[in-house]
Amino acid sequence: MLFGSQAGCLTPATQKQAWLGLLFVTCAISLGGCSGPEQPFMKQTSALTGQVFVDGVPVPAASPLKVECHNLGGIDSSHPTISTALTGEDGKFEISTYKSGDGVPAGEYALTFVWGKMNLLAANYGGPDQLGGAYSDPKTSKFKITVVDGEPNDLGKIELVSKKSSKQKK
Repeated sequence: MLFGSQAGCLTPATQKQAWLGLLFVTCAISLGGCSGPEQPFMKQTSALTGQVFVDGVPVPAASPLKVECHNLGGIDSSHPTISTALTGEDGKFEISTYKSGDGVPAGEYALTFVWGKMNLLAANYGGPDQLGGAYSDPKTSKFKITVVDGEPNDLGKIELVSKKSSKQKK
């Protein structure tokens, strides 16, 4: 028995270690109860994938393009979400809302595309849009989709034209 009649046999250092151990175990048990189930406000999502081509060429992984879904039904003000992706290998993307590649909640969406630059040092994405803002406004987007709960959506090949290419055609 550690804390009974034989406790006097323990050195002060050993007693301190015993109390710290007991405190640690108590804290670990208490904190273990804090990790509850997934947040109740998380909506069910459906996969949304595709592949982006600019001027007939898949967007390279070294220079990703940002794809964002804008809910045409308005923002859920009590539990707003942002559904977005950066293109990867061969211009392919998987939209994420809560975790990587989980998709989007059901609804009607306009897709926007911005081709900036990834700043690895600052861990952010931005800079001038290499598409000249031609695909950045959800109000004028020609890319719309209706997502139904539980149904995966593959947008297939999405063709975009850069300002550079459209100037050459004139």
